[in-house]
Amino acid sequence: MYFVYILYSISSGKTYVGFSNNVERRLSEHNITESTGFTLRYRPWTLIQTEEYSTKQQAMAREKFLKTGRGREEIKNYVTKYLKASDGAVSAAAEKD
Repeated sequence: MYFVYILYSISSGKTYVGFSNNVERRLSEHNITESTGFTLRYRPWTLIQTEEYSTKQQAMAREKFLKTGRGREEIKNYVTKYLKASDGAVSAAAEKD
């Protein structure tokens, strides 16, 4: 199984999309062990969405879609839903992403 995951940085209002066969390990890497890259700058990350796929190719295709204009609209909806569930208001940064 492969998973597409969406991370959200509450402190910066940034999102990150990736895929992995082990979401827990990847989340730990993004928050703790990675020493370079985009996710290092915007820690801590919260997992707000996961989707399961049977093949690596399906997960890669979904990740690629989520990084397009239409996909970003979906991500914005996930962030809005997450923030409302957390009793928070949608920040200007979340609206902008």
